[in-house]
Amino acid sequence: MSRRMGCGMGLLATFVICVSFAIHAFTLAEAASASSRKPAKFVSKTIKSHDIVIFSKSYCPYCKRAKAVFKELNQKPFVVELDEREDGHTIQEALSEKVGRRTVPQVFIHGKHIGGSDDTIDAYESGELAKLLGIASQAKEDL
Repeated sequence: MSRRMGCGMGLLATFVICVSFAIHAFTLAEAASASSRKPAKFVSKTIKSHDIVIFSKSYCPYCKRAKAVFKELNQKPFVVELDEREDGHTIQEALSEKVGRRTVPQVFIHGKHIGGSDDTIDAYESGELAKLLGIASQAKEDL
């Protein structure tokens, strides 16, 4: 009788170990999935929370041009300097999935994706940027 019980306990122990392993593996997969969603949530929340958002890199000349446009319009964008954040790479990946471009800058106004530097300059020069911002169009200098 004890031999059967011993064998049965072995099967039970094996079952418990297998279930524990499966739960642990599922938990790790969920954690990895959740952490990969965090940058996407950050991007979406940032865009929704601010009137003007620029995803930028501090050393990038194209980013500097885009930021100069808003300075010219006396507007203060919320700027995310990706190169100054530990999670900048993953945020840039999430941004790339959202807009289909990996380059910076990426500019958003009232949640609408404007585009990169050239798109922002074009919108500024055409008066579309001032219209989107709800401000009077100003004389445009070459940026």
